[in-house]
Amino acid sequence: MNDHTVAATLAAEAGELLLAIRDEGGAAGDRKSNELLLARLAELRPEDAVLSEESTDNPVRLQRDRVWIIDPLDGTREYGEPPRPDWAVHVALAVGGVATIGAVALPATGVVLHTGEPPVVPPRPDGPIRAVVSRSRASWEVREMVARLSAVTVPMGSAGAKAMAVVRGEVDVYAHSGGQYEWDSCAPVAVAAAAGLHVSRVDGSPLRYNRRDPYLPDLLICRPELADKVLAALA
Repeated sequence: MNDHTVAATLAAEAGELLLAIRDEGGAAGDRKSNELLLARLAELRPEDAVLSEESTDNPVRLQRDRVWIIDPLDGTREYGEPPRPDWAVHVALAVGGVATIGAVALPATGVVLHTGEPPVVPPRPDGPIRAVVSRSRASWEVREMVARLSAVTVPMGSAGAKAMAVVRGEVDVYAHSGGQYEWDSCAPVAVAAAAGLHVSRVDGSPLRYNRRDPYLPDLLICRPELADKVLAALA
């Protein structure tokens, strides 16, 4: 299997496992999905390093050019509230610090979006800009962006679900400034970039992965024709 197929296959396998054990709750989902992904990566890509939300960080990754960055269950709270569908599995490969390969599974909807077959983003309908936001409390920067753009908001759960809503044409903008880690965005960014969307930090600078500190607090994914306008609203 090539790297694209590895990412898509493993995201799908983890998603199937999570659906089968959903009644066990989010903690079990996090642990068992992580165990599956680590075992499969050790089998299929034993020479590569791994950075996972659910595992102790191994500094050997800093010496590697190829690092798999995974979130075995993105949206643990949403997963633990069936039948909510807004949770995901992230499997990505960063090469030289760039989110190059990625797959995001949305198991509750039976969808895996990946870089091996980049999604085609549907045309934007007429009307106001649609911004996907947290179901809880959006950050000040995001609220200010929404106001400046006169955007309508679409509440949603996990980071992967929000990012894939842009890829699938359900919304136009996903901006986040409330604090994230590399595993929250690496796979979504790889998929969104492969689909031709704009991806960056909220100040427009590039997203870099496999850094010593995996904290990556902000993110912007949006339709490319809106990027300048959205970045200005976030400035």
